[in-house]
Amino acid sequence: MLKIYYKKKDEEIQELSEMRDGCWVHVDEATPADLEELARLTQIEKADLLDCLDKYEIPRVERSDHNLLIFTRYPADQEIGLYTSTFTLILTKHSCITISPHRALLVENFIQQNRKFSTLKNNKLLILLLMRINQEFTGQIRRIRYNVLSAEKEMIHVESEDITVLTKNEEILNQYLSSLVPTRSVLGDIQRGRYRNLDEKEEDLLEDCLNSSRQSEDLCSIVLKSIRSLRNAYQIIFANNLHKTIKLLTSLTIILSIPTMIASVYGMNVNLPLAKNAFAFAIVMGFTAILSVFGLWLFRKKGWL
Repeated sequence: MLKIYYKKKDEEIQELSEMRDGCWVHVDEATPADLEELARLTQIEKADLLDCLDKYEIPRVERSDHNLLIFTRYPADQEIGLYTSTFTLILTKHSCITISPHRALLVENFIQQNRKFSTLKNNKLLILLLMRINQEFTGQIRRIRYNVLSAEKEMIHVESEDITVLTKNEEILNQYLSSLVPTRSVLGDIQRGRYRNLDEKEEDLLEDCLNSSRQSEDLCSIVLKSIRSLRNAYQIIFANNLHKTIKLLTSLTIILSIPTMIASVYGMNVNLPLAKNAFAFAIVMGFTAILSVFGLWLFRKKGWL
């Protein structure tokens, strides 16, 4: 789905039916047909646009003729096992283009929450979008951090589901980190003026974006360390609980073997003590109970039960 936006700083955003200088073209849930239409409208080679559909594309930046293509990723749970989605930004001489193979709520939220941006300033619009991506990462990382801290409070009552959730959160953060690190490199290259000439305000804004990216990366690394520590604690707790269970079962097996052995002996068809005593059953059961209680007392005293 291809949409064309146009907005001056103090005006409402407009959706146009055709391209014009200073517009912003966004392709949501992009398909090969959409890229073919975009290539026709912008004169960008279709081969240069096909990477925009690669759901595993890593963040990077490249030039194509006079166009600048920035491949990045943003938090999205569009597919099972994939927690980030490709998001491509293209700067041409006359417009800014964004492409997403999935539905990008990121763009919808950006348009609703940012009233002062202008599509006429490509560089600033690019930086604002990159900053919005960093904010999305930071928000998701903080949510996971809150869940991890909550899990630490309930560490004693750990269940198998807690391990599953912890493993999933670790995988999410690893994918976030694999997106944040190369994105920071992309921002550094732009800041050094290798691809775009920025004015002073744009440089300041890009510096803020770069700092935000570093903070998100650091926060992600910290939460990952917390998850690893919590996972190790879970393993220790599970091992300790297993040890207690085995010790309990072993102790009960030994204690219950006492009446089992006595019953086995008195079940043999031979002459046994008290065989002719009228109270033999009561005496044997009483003796068995005394031995069992003594064994239970001894095991508890030794801390084996």
